[in-house]
Amino acid sequence: AMRLLVCVVREVVVAAAVAGGAHIGVVKTPAEGGLGAAEPGRVGRVRALTPAAVPVSAAIGDAPMLPGTMALAALGAATCGADYVKVGLYGPRDAVEAEALLGAVCRAVALHSPRTRVMAAGYADARAFGAVAPGDVPAVAARAGAHGCMLDTLAKDGRCLFDFLDTPSLAAFVGQCRDKGLTSALAGSLRLCHAPLLARLRPDIVGVRSAVCQGDRTNGLVSAPAVARLRAALAAGAGG
Repeated sequence: AMRLLVCVVREVVVAAAVAGGAHIGVVKTPAEGGLGAAEPGRVGRVRALTPAAVPVSAAIGDAPMLPGTMALAALGAATCGADYVKVGLYGPRDAVEAEALLGAVCRAVALHSPRTRVMAAGYADARAFGAVAPGDVPAVAARAGAHGCMLDTLAKDGRCLFDFLDTPSLAAFVGQCRDKGLTSALAGSLRLCHAPLLARLRPDIVGVRSAVCQGDRTNGLVSAPAVARLRAALAAGAGG
């Protein structure tokens, strides 16, 4: 069954995300970018406030091509109790650079906590800023030793994942992940109306923020009923 990942910007929204039935919470700071990192104290507090059965993912940024720096950031997230560490492959221009960056992150996390899982995030709109192509991300993730990979969008301008990649491309991404034993995740301004299409694509994880928030993207509060509606819509589309 697909799992629903809900973005948590402030500790106060953890309870609503959990009450609505979120399967995973991701801590990030939208003001620092699509995958902006939260300070260590906030990651730790969100982990402490979240039931043990619900994993917590920490974003560590739209990463520049600085493998050592990002390895230290990943290690920091792992020491705060994050179950998943998510790194955006923003700086790497191709698969070779992406593998070097992601490999450094995976090695650092494995040193501290073999249980912590690294998720590589590629960008559906990568062509706009010269980043590694989204179609290359599953192979990169598999070679680097990541647990899985996600496609997201850097642009937060009203466009969504489906504006940048067509359904066959997204189906191919999910299929590649499955073939390589990777967890697949899709995100990028997804909304309730996308639930039937997402249910057909069947990624392992669907990531949302604005779709389940009241108010603006940065400060909006998570709505438990909105989380529950989206979870139900994904389950219904996937046949329960």
